[in-house]
Amino acid sequence: MRDKDPIEIHKEKLKLWFSHLPQEEMQFGGYFSPETMHIDPLILARNPEDAKYGPFKTNVLCGPSLAVEQLFAPTSDSMGQGMNVLLYGAVGTGKSTVVRKLVLDWCDGSTLSQFKLLVPFSCEDLSQLSKSSSLRDLVGRKYMHLRRTPLLSGEANQAKEVLFIFNSIEKMKLDFRISNSELCSDPNEPLPAGTVVVNLLRKYLLPEASILVTTRLSALERIPKKYVTRYAQICGFNDPDRQQAYFTSRLLQSTTNLSRETESLVELLYLNLQRESQLAAACFLPSYCWLTCATLHFLHFTDDKAPIRTLTGIYTSFLRLNFGGEILDTGGSMNPQDDQKSLMLYIVRTVGKLAFDGVSKKRTLFTVEDLEQLVGGKTKTDEELQQLAVFRTDVLDFFLVPSVESKMSFDHIEADEKRFVFAVPAMQEYLAALYVVLGENKTVLEKLSKEVSVAFGQVGDDVTNLMTILSKFIPLRIFALFNLLKLFPSLFEKFSSYSKGHIARTMAAEMFRSEDSYNEDVLDQVEQSLLGVQGPAPKQQLDSKSFELYPIFMGGLLHYGNRRLLDQLGCNIKSTTVAQITRTLKKHLVRESRKKLPPEELMDLLVLLYEFQNPRLTAEVLLSVKTLDLSTVRMTPLKCVVLSSVLSCTSSSFTLNDLVLSSCHLNKELLPMLCPAFRHTRSLNLQFNSLGPEACATLKELLLDPNCTIKSLQLCDNPLLDSGLSSLLQALQRNRSLRHLFLMHTGMGDTAALELAEKLASHSVLQELNVAYNNIGDSAALVLVDACRDHPSIHTLHLYLNQLSDVGKQSLYVRGTRGKQGGTGRQVKVLASVTEGTDISDQWHPILSIIGKNSMQWERERVREQLMVFLRDLEWGRRQQHSIWKKLYFRRVENGVKQTLRMLEKASALSTKSGPH
Repeated sequence: MRDKDPIEIHKEKLKLWFSHLPQEEMQFGGYFSPETMHIDPLILARNPEDAKYGPFKTNVLCGPSLAVEQLFAPTSDSMGQGMNVLLYGAVGTGKSTVVRKLVLDWCDGSTLSQFKLLVPFSCEDLSQLSKSSSLRDLVGRKYMHLRRTPLLSGEANQAKEVLFIFNSIEKMKLDFRISNSELCSDPNEPLPAGTVVVNLLRKYLLPEASILVTTRLSALERIPKKYVTRYAQICGFNDPDRQQAYFTSRLLQSTTNLSRETESLVELLYLNLQRESQLAAACFLPSYCWLTCATLHFLHFTDDKAPIRTLTGIYTSFLRLNFGGEILDTGGSMNPQDDQKSLMLYIVRTVGKLAFDGVSKKRTLFTVEDLEQLVGGKTKTDEELQQLAVFRTDVLDFFLVPSVESKMSFDHIEADEKRFVFAVPAMQEYLAALYVVLGENKTVLEKLSKEVSVAFGQVGDDVTNLMTILSKFIPLRIFALFNLLKLFPSLFEKFSSYSKGHIARTMAAEMFRSEDSYNEDVLDQVEQSLLGVQGPAPKQQLDSKSFELYPIFMGGLLHYGNRRLLDQLGCNIKSTTVAQITRTLKKHLVRESRKKLPPEELMDLLVLLYEFQNPRLTAEVLLSVKTLDLSTVRMTPLKCVVLSSVLSCTSSSFTLNDLVLSSCHLNKELLPMLCPAFRHTRSLNLQFNSLGPEACATLKELLLDPNCTIKSLQLCDNPLLDSGLSSLLQALQRNRSLRHLFLMHTGMGDTAALELAEKLASHSVLQELNVAYNNIGDSAALVLVDACRDHPSIHTLHLYLNQLSDVGKQSLYVRGTRGKQGGTGRQVKVLASVTEGTDISDQWHPILSIIGKNSMQWERERVREQLMVFLRDLEWGRRQQHSIWKKLYFRRVENGVKQTLRMLEKASALSTKSGPH
């Protein structure tokens, strides 16, 4: 059998390697692939001296744009040599993504077909090699199938069909001085990896081969200009159309059920981009487009089947994608390890400090002076200056961008008046939280105590051994002095413990700020920051805002998964630190959770516990919670998962007294996600939602669960209709927990009412039944009353606001009290009107109260008609009375009905006035 062509093997393997998605992409469920989600960023043919970059200059886009295949278009001065193309750009502009797409397209034969062989290298990998190797060994080590390829032999001009790619050249220390990197033209001669790359670029080694090098801005000068044939700057997504194309390719593929809701999400996002919002400025960088998509995917496409993801985890993954393994290389030391510091840790200590100061002072806008202080403030040494030069060039633009509010007038204001903001507002809160959790906001005393502790601790370890030997010859008084040395570490431990407690107290204080109590919940705030606020909104100053994500990020950063990722970035949060913070935090959360919190604040607490991902802490905090009132919180799939996940951390015996989810926009899709939460409550309030007949199947399964603990179920004001109620009522035969069932204003007709009357006999523990404000007529209502009277435990039946005649109401009252009059059956309190015959109903006040509370959501004309019937009944009953006190009592109830009627008419008038003209 003929051996397979090594080039074809190479293409197959490259396609496999470069199609592999990083773990950060797999969190989206594997929907994405490089072929379907790639959008070409803007690439300009531009020399470095023409490019304007840096935190204090606006980006000016000039120069001809290039497609990737045009990068190697021949030039007049190539003289038969291969081309050296230098593709440069800031962090997050998409250099690695362009390389990935280029390799895959070459493998498919759709681009750069003039090259028979493409050999990509990671400069980070090459920088780790300590052993000298020849070019052919370097290629053969990574691509075994290319060990004997003649294209790399150096014979004739075969190398003209070869393209080398060196990605992230800033990771290597290239030295073009001949004294430090000898000349070499033999591809078989072993040399340090850096020297091999230098000779390729010099065109001493395989001069016919072409080379593509990618680099960050700070490393542009590492390759002399005479060795670069063409410069190209990658500029990211420079217009809303590119950004929309990216969002569409991702978000419309992120769900298997393509719906109008998903399309509306993309439309809202595009509208926000077109408004030249701060988001549009951030999405100039493709990395921030990724972060935006990841956040929206988290907010809108999380469900109970997806793996657990957190907002903190998304931001941590984002930083790992952009700064994973990065070090701040200062040079100048004989030992390379001395020159290497974690870039992420340096970011935390500089940009994180700026973020923390902004959060502490409620600021989102920063001046040029603030940034100058950040990157050059008290710098003394040459090493620090070199660090800051690299940092300013590569990193600062990534986090801070000109404010859209002031950008319009940048050309007309002084430099000192310019304002900058974090590219994504939540990034300020994340970095501030990381700055605190890493303990970088220590006081001078705390920092001094640590240094003294370390110094004296080391002395103590050394001297202890010596003192043990000499203890028989030294007076005991000497040991008193020696023990002072060991005092400092214990003092430091006290300072350290206080510091960790301070972090926990800060989290609790920021979490429960009274001025933020009635803001929208934090997840809605995140969504609005991405999609914008539709319609008129109160104008708010950028310098005055709440930072409610800040404490939630602090909690999320303590989770093991995030700590593990941060450790890879050089930011170590020790387990002992987490334990100390957690102990103190638990006390504060337990104390706050006992208070009656507004629904939005309570939702934020649940989000904090979810981000923390600490089941033990969550269970201990919830032990003090008896009621979860989330009424009016706009529930989304994510919030449903958060609620169920948090309650699932508790023991199976834990039950809430009340779980209130009224007016939460619940529908049939969201209800199944909440079932784990429903199993931990005695009273479940689901009124004023959008639960239709299809939702009753889920409720039926919930009630049929042998471990069901629900004693009170409120389904009022949901369009369940007879078809849905027929399914729900089947659960009554086997359920043994339900005591109170509220089906007011659910569209129940005579059919469902008669079926309910039939099913009551099989459910022996029901005590109260509310079917008010439905479409039940006289005959069905009488059957229902008889069934309740024959029931062993039902004591109250609500029937007001139904299609009942005056005769029917009187009959209902007589049937309900037959047991009292000597007939068979029990006495049942039937609430059909504010009157019972010629008397006032004992329940007139609750009836009017329920009508008044719900009349704004009900059909106002029907409610008005029923109130008029109440007035007529009251007037007739008052005329039958002889006692002046009875007449006055009737007058009092009449006034209550009239007051409810006036309130309804006033609301109707306001609604008409505010309607469209």
